[in-house]
Parts: sequence; structure tokens; C-alpha cells
Amino acid sequence: MKSLSHSGNILTKHSISTALIALFLCSASLSHASDQSGFQVNPGDQAGDVIVHGQLGGLIFGFEVDPDGTEGLLCEALSHPDGTWSARVETFNQATGRIIRVLGGSESQDDFIALGVAGSVGLIEHEKVRGLFNIKRTFSTINPLAGNMINGDWTPPINSKQIVNQVKPALDGTPNVAVYALSVSTSVNPVVFSSNLADNTFGPVIDITDPDFTQEAPPVIVFDPIGNQAILGHDKPSPFILPPLIAFVDLTTGSFVKKTGLGLGVINGIAVDSEDGILCTDTSFDSAVQFYTLSDFTGISVFLPGHDPQTSTASGGDIEFDPINKLFLVAQAFSDGQLNNGSSIHVFDLTGNLVESIDGLNFQGGDNVFPVHITLNPSHRIGFVNGPDLTTKIQSFRY
Repeated sequence: MKSLSHSGNILTKHSISTALIALFLCSASLSHASDQSGFQVNPGDQAGDVIVHGQLGGLIFGFEVDPDGTEGLLCEALSHPDGTWSARVETFNQATGRIIRVLGGSESQDDFIALGVAGSVGLIEHEKVRGLFNIKRTFSTINPLAGNMINGDWTPPINSKQIVNQVKPALDGTPNVAVYALSVSTSVNPVVFSSNLADNTFGPVIDITDPDFTQEAPPVIVFDPIGNQAILGHDKPSPFILPPLIAFVDLTTGSFVKKTGLGLGVINGIAVDSEDGILCTDTSFDSAVQFYTLSDFTGISVFLPGHDPQTSTASGGDIEFDPINKLFLVAQAFSDGQLNNGSSIHVFDLTGNLVESIDGLNFQGGDNVFPVHITLNPSHRIGFVNGPDLTTKIQSFRY
């Protein structure tokens, strides 16, 4: 069984795979396929017809697009009948979905995880299997992503009992990110810290010790670069149906401030407009989306389409922010809360008004342990999200 043990795109809000079982893949078998297609996007706001899958057609282990470019990054892994795996690091063309180049590969039990793109710098993790429950994790950068070459190292200040769980970009065109590393040991705290991916530099490592943010699943996080803070969204460990808690962690001083938010249940998604000081979250139990003013933490909570007080099937998931058009995009696995209507992405403005709904997507069900993820190219008003095959494909959309 392929290990699905950790990183930012592996752990969901409601379930954590802690099986650090032997992964798979080693030695490289690199191939290169160039795609010179230009960047053209069809008009209209709807599910797009660009479907991306890895060159091998394997499970996608994280994906991201360059918001300031024309390429995307994905990692994939494919199992074979003899129990071996093939893994690849690949770039793809945002306009066509075609694989541009295979940047790295393995044919043993190793694997690769696409952790993100910030300031046109791609970040990947290489999990090298040395034995059962013995995995060495190293990190590499692709700078710039359009160069289609792994050419740098990223050496986060964590130990072997901490695993990089989320890497969140500043969304300001810089390679600055906030990082959350969870703990696989009760004797070690999870931590947050900032980093510049291009320079391989790091801010202070800040321990998270509050039990509201260390128990159950890890919190979702977002990076507020103007406030130089990581914002963590979680809920009280028990009982389940309570207003959520939000923590603000100063990435220089380590100051930790906890506040009670609006809505009920787990915070599934979180995003921030750092420039205008607006925080957006969604909550699971009441299928609502919240909009806060950071300066005084006042806010409103609005229901997603299909809200029903008797069920939480209309709840949202990942939230991403478009800093150019000033829009928050919220993933909803079950459109209008209906189990057979496909999936939607709902677009909100900064004041909580629903601008439009993008229907005709499908990122529900399946046994994928990677949470549903939206990635955006704001200048072209396009994005990608899991589906229509939840584990092996991603699909474009326009908004």
C-alpha cells in the first residue's frame, strides 16, 4: 500500500493518515515532452474542458499552478501488479493540460509530493523509503517553475518527528510562505514558521501548544504577509458542535492570540485578503461562510446554497483568494447540498455577497486522502480543482 502519511495536500480536516507505511519508487526514468501551446482561455464562467492527468495516469500527489505564469506543477504515483510503484514530478500547460516535462522520477518505493508554488517558485517533497516506518524527507525547489528544472534545496528547520503539512503562499508575487509542520509524536509540538523559498531562509520556529490547535486533525492555515502572521482555523476538540476557534500567530515574536469565531463546527477552509484585511472561513456543521474584518474581528456568516439545518451536506471545503479581482472561491462538494448534483465552486466578494456559482464539477466521494484543493491563475480568471476522477485528474474552470 502506498503511504499517504503527511504533507499539506494529504491530511483532511476530518481524517489524518498516520500510516507511515513503506511508500514506493526510486531511480529516475526521465522523459521530456515539450508543449509550445499559447495561453488562451475561452470566455464564460463555468467548468472548463481542460482535464489534466499525469503522464503515467497515476494518483496525483498534490498540484498547483503558477498564478503569474502559464504552467502548473503536479506529482503522481502509479502502482504495478508486482507491488512496485512509479513516481514522477511533472509540469503542465495551464491552457491545454498537456504535460510539458517530467522533472524527476523514481521506480522503487519513494514518492514525491507537490507542496506549492509561490512567486513562481515550485516546491516538492521527496519521501525516500529506507525501511518500514523509516522515511527520509527532503525538499527541492523549481526556480522558476517555467524553467522546468529542479535546481534548489529547501531545508526547513524541523526534526524527524515533524512533518510539513501545509505551505501557504503570500499571494503578493513573492516566494514567501507560511509553513505548518505537524507532529507525529506526543513529545513534540507542531510548529509554524515563515520561509522564502527562493533564498532557502526561515523565520523563527514557533511551537503551537494550545490543545485547541494540537488535538484531533491539524488546523487549516493561511498566511497574512502584511500582518506577518499565520492564521489557524480549527474547532474545540469536544464536543463537536460549537463555534470554531481561530488563532493568530505572529511569525516574528511568536505571539499567540485565540478568538472564538462565527458559525458552528470545524473550519474546513480559510483564506485572507491581506491587503484589505478580510479573513474568510467556512464551517462544517451549519454550511456557512464567514467574513471577518481583521482589524476588529467583526464579521458576518452567510449560508452556502442548499443550506439545510437538518444536514451538513452543503458545507464548504477549501477556500482560495483571488488578489487581483478581490474574490473568495469556496469549494462545495455537493452542489446545493444534493448528493447527485455534482460539485460547485461559489464565488464571493469581500462583503460576503455571492457573485456566482460554478457548477458542473465533480470532486466528491472516492477514497482520496488528499483534501479537495482549488488553485488559481487570477490574471486569466481560471483555476483548477480535483476531478472529474477525484484521485487521478484535475479539471479547469472559469470564473
